[in-house]
Formats: sequence, C-alpha cells, structure tokens
Amino acid sequence: MTSHAHVNHMPAIPLYGPDFAAHPQAVYARLREYGQVAPVDIAPGVGAYLVVGYRAALDLLHDTATWSKDPRAWQATVPPDCPVLPMLGWRPNPLTSDGETHARYRRVITDAFAMIEPHTLRAETARAADSLIRRFAAAGTADLVAGYARPLPLVLFNQLFGVPYEDHDRLLAPMAGMLEAQNPEEATRAGAEFEEYVAELVAVKQRRRGPDLISRYLDHPAGLSAEEVVHHVVLTLAAGNEPTANLISNALSRMLSDDRYFSSLAGGALTARDAVHDVLRNEPPLANYGAHFPRTAVDFHGVRIQAGQLVLVSYAAANTTPDGLPPGPRTDGGAHLAWSAGPHACPVRGHALLVATTAIEQITSHLCDLEPTVPRSRLPWRPGPFHTALAQLPVRFSPVHPEQAGITPWTEGPAAGPAPS
Repeated sequence: MTSHAHVNHMPAIPLYGPDFAAHPQAVYARLREYGQVAPVDIAPGVGAYLVVGYRAALDLLHDTATWSKDPRAWQATVPPDCPVLPMLGWRPNPLTSDGETHARYRRVITDAFAMIEPHTLRAETARAADSLIRRFAAAGTADLVAGYARPLPLVLFNQLFGVPYEDHDRLLAPMAGMLEAQNPEEATRAGAEFEEYVAELVAVKQRRRGPDLISRYLDHPAGLSAEEVVHHVVLTLAAGNEPTANLISNALSRMLSDDRYFSSLAGGALTARDAVHDVLRNEPPLANYGAHFPRTAVDFHGVRIQAGQLVLVSYAAANTTPDGLPPGPRTDGGAHLAWSAGPHACPVRGHALLVATTAIEQITSHLCDLEPTVPRSRLPWRPGPFHTALAQLPVRFSPVHPEQAGITPWTEGPAAGPAPS
C-alpha cells in the first residue's frame, strides 16, 4: 500500500465515507491547514497527496518535465483489487500517457468530437431531454437525479457512440460503482463489467461501421488497435456521462434553491450558463482527480514526495481557495480548474458545457415552476473520493399533460426508449 502517516507530523484525512460526501468543504478547510499539499486517504489503506492550493495545482498541471501521468510504478504497490484502481489504473488512453503517445491518443478524441456540429449536439440534447421530461411531467413530482440528470447524458452518448438504448443499465451501474469506490469487490466488478461491455460494442463496430464515434476512433489515421479503441471508448463514455450528469444536477439544485437564479429565469438576470459556471467553480462534478506521479523525488510546495507516489489535484479545493471576494454567484464564473489545465485539460469542454446548459434550459422552460421538496442543506450526496454528486433531487411542479395545447415535450418525435430502471 502507498499509505503514509503524515506531512509535517499531521495525520492523513480520509476522502471517503458519508462525512466527506456531506461536508467536503469542511474537509478542504482542514486540509488547507497543511499548506498547498496535504496527505489524504482515498480508500482504506490507500494514501495520496492532495494538491489543495490553486497556485500549486497550476504548477503541477503545467510541469510535464517533473510530473508523469503514467501510474504503473504506483500501481505495482497496491493490490489488484484496490477499489480505486478502476479510476486510476493504467490503460492505453490519453489520461494515463505522456508525450507523443498522449498527443497521438488525444488527437483521436478531439478529431472525432470536432465532427459533431454544435447545433446538432444542441438539438440531440434537447430531444433526449424532452424524451425524459415527458415520462414524469404529468406526475407533478420527480427526482431530477434519477429521472433526468443521470440518464440524460447516457441517452445522448448512446446515440453518439451507437450504443443500443436497451443496454442503459449495463453502462450506468458500472460507472457509478467505479466512481464511488466503496469496496474492492464492487469497484473491481464494475470496472470489469464496463470494459467487457465496451469490448463487445467495439467488436460489433469492427464488423459494421456506422455514423458514430466508435467508428471514427477505429478509422482515425492514428491507427489505434482494437484494444486502444476499447480504452478510448471507456474513457470518453465515463468522462462524458458521470461528470456531465453531476454538473446538470448540481446546477439545477443551486438554481432551484437560490432566488438569485430561479427568479431570473423570467427576469433574465442570470442564465443556466451562469449556474453551470457557478457549479464548476464552487462544486465541480469531478472534485479530486488529475492523478500525477513525480518522475524523481521532488520537494513540492514544502512537501517531499518520492518518485512514483500518487498525487491528486483537488479542483474543488483549489477553486474555492479563499480569495477575499464576496460569496455568491459570479457572472464570469470565476477562475476555476474544473476542466483541469495544461496538456491534459478536458479536450471536449465545449461539448460538455453545451449539453449541460441545454439540459437545464429544456427542463426549466417546460416545467417553469419547479420547486425543491427538500432543502438543499438536507439533500443526500453520493460517497466517493473523486466526485461531487447528488444522490437525489426531489422536486414538485404543476403537472403538464400530453393533451395540453401549445409546445410541450410531446410535440416532436417519439420517446427515446423505455424509462431507466
């Protein structure tokens, strides 16, 4: 194990369990007492250093000479059933590669997504959103996490990757298990199930191409092997679904509990885009990630870190480093690292921003009197060291029925498949 006892004789602080999930900012405040870098445990017996300062985060993310993304030396020090390995283990993809290999892999993703026109993505997102809204609009109540935010990116990515809709559960449950990293058996099983399904899907696309992202990965001039394509699909499906779902639900929960947002839907003072940027700065969906490993022992912001030790970046802590500015929404979003920075920054941030914004605009326009039924301070959060994710967002609203006149989610096209289980 790579657990460590202390930095400056101070104990490591756990980033797992219900206490951290419910009060992450209180934990980040404790970690800042250590300085820019702090010792944490991301699972029982699995230690890491967490970069909690904004300046230190930028220093690390831009310094490819000192820091590697290749986890294999660290990976050799943890057991094969380590619950965080599905999220941090090596794969032949851009996330765990350096140099020219990283550049080659990254081009496959950026080139494939560049072929998706923004207006097409917006229209497909609106269609997916409407197909979900119609399922609960007549009830007058809904859980916007289970019924909307979580399935929406998956419905959309099903289309982009050519995934059959009936395979919804084969993707959603394993992705959740990987991120929550609750125990070795669950995390290992989730990672294996996810990879197994994607391998089956890639095998189908090898035999029969289509107008989808997997086919573009297979045909890219970079010449990826079938195994490399599998791991690129695993990366982009996981990175595109869970963080986007959390961005949507976190932004909706802030809007619905803050009059400065929700009252502005009619008044126009603040927009869905402002809410998304507020979340990206204050409550980033991927809170602690960006795994790096020093190539040699290094003194980094007052902490001695040995070669190959795991160092994570807390985008959440770095973003909320006290800056003397008043709290509350900022129309500029503030300087934040939610998309990371440097050569490994999110390659498709524009697509994710468009999807989240469109999803919020669709539901707040169709159900314009949405009201939370549980105060935000009492909403449950999903456990796990890596994400900031609501477990539920119960709301009520005036029912909208299919027979009502005017524009409704039912006026264009059929639903996108059966309701998620």
